[in-house]
Parts: sequence; structure tokens; C-alpha cells
Amino acid sequence: MSTTWFVTGASRGLGLHIARQALDAGDNVVATARNPRAVHDALPGYGDRLLPLALDVDDSARAEAAVHSALSHFGRVDVLVNNAGRGLVGAVEETSDDEARALFDTNVFGLLNVTRAVLPAMRSSRAGTIINISSVGGFVGWAGWGVYCATKFAVEGLTEAMALELRPLGIRVSAVEPGPLRTDFLDTTSLVRAEKVIDAYSATSGASRDWAQDSNHAQAGDPARAAAVVIDAVRGTSLPVRIPLGGATVADVGTKLAATDAILRQWRQTALSVDDEVAIG
Repeated sequence: MSTTWFVTGASRGLGLHIARQALDAGDNVVATARNPRAVHDALPGYGDRLLPLALDVDDSARAEAAVHSALSHFGRVDVLVNNAGRGLVGAVEETSDDEARALFDTNVFGLLNVTRAVLPAMRSSRAGTIINISSVGGFVGWAGWGVYCATKFAVEGLTEAMALELRPLGIRVSAVEPGPLRTDFLDTTSLVRAEKVIDAYSATSGASRDWAQDSNHAQAGDPARAAAVVIDAVRGTSLPVRIPLGGATVADVGTKLAATDAILRQWRQTALSVDDEVAIG
């Protein structure tokens, strides 16, 4: 039987590549976007195996309606890819409350809306896979990206917890951690730049703003290759809770793990001393 994928943010970027490669492999795809016409234009010629749907993930009622349409059309959802998301560059102090809340609404609460809508059907069949598109910024924080990283750190925490909660129910969960990919992510349509600019942060968040401007469409990562890795991982028999993608991710995660290990070794005795009874090994 063909696998049925439900992909959010499928009109461009990594979501579009995952949808196209799944369709090319003979699978069914529910491809959602705020503008489903963009999905239809980007993925012509797939007939009834493609179901483009309008979806603003911020709206829980629309998420439920989209999942209902998917189940009515294909009968099931085997793989959910929570890909819809946005970016924000600016120092934490520069980022307004409205800017931060809007980012969390899409990157975190939008993911929760779609996941809650899909899970009842997966639980009923005791099968399914959930892929949460995170970022290397869900494992490592950078100056100028603090609020964005906070949303992806939340995605990573949710992924780890859901993997534990859902594994006994036959459902697998994984977070994908891409480094910079050559997508539209750094375009103004996807990346918000904090409106407030504070000169004191010119060497930190200011440098990140400059990097976003200079690196647009020049990132090292190939989104088509990234999509192929995701699809292969979903089809594999063993799915890790994290899937790192790209040289930047490998380098940054390795550096953080080494630094964290050094902190643990330096603070081990102090950390253990706060417990009433400590077995020091």
C-alpha cells in the first residue's frame, strides 16, 4: 500500500521537496499551505495522489478540518511532517512581545495544533510517524537568533517527550535538525527581522542580520538531498529521535556536546552535593 504523507508548509522549501519526492515514489501526499494554489502550481501532474489544502497552522479549527479532509480522501495519514515555520533574527531585547508571540504561534503552537489533529487517527491504527522539522538552532543557540532558537528548543523538547509517550502506541517521532539550506527561509516572506535595532548589539545580532542578508540562497545545504534523507529515514526500520543534517549541524552539535561534557566534569561534585544522599561513582 502507498504511504500517505501530510506535509505542512509544502508550497516551497524543504516541505515542497519532501512532498515531490514522496509523490515521485508513488505515495500519496496531503500538501498544505496558506495558499494551496501555490502547491498545485509547484506539483503539477500527480492527479488524485496529491491533495493540496489550505492551512494556516496557527488556527486549530482549520488544522482539524484539514486532517478530516485528508482522512476522507485517503482514509489514513501515515506520516505527518510538521514543516511549516518562520524565522526571526534580532537580539532578544530587540524582539517585541508581538514578534515573539507570532513566532511561537506558528513554530510551536501551530505544530501542536496539527499534531493533536492527526494523532487520534494514528492512535486508532497504532501506527504512524511524526517528523518535526527543527533546526540546528533547536540544539545550539546563536546571538541574534535567540527567540527563533527558543521555538526550536521547544520543538526538540516536545519531540523527545512525544517519542516516549507514543512509542508504546506504535508511533515514531523524530526531530530533523538541518543547518542552513538553500531555500527561501532567509527571504522576507519567511524571515522576520526584529523592527527594533539597538546599536549595542551591532557586533552580535547585527552580525546575524548581515549574515542573513548576505547568505540568502547561498547556503551550503541542498534541500533536495535533505528531503531524500528524511524520506529514507522514515522508510527505515529504526528512526532516531534526532536527525542531524549538514556540516554546520555536525560541527555545532559536536562543539556543544564537548562543551557540555566539560561543564559536567568540572561541576560534577558540586552538582551531586545538592542531593541528600549521593552515590558518587
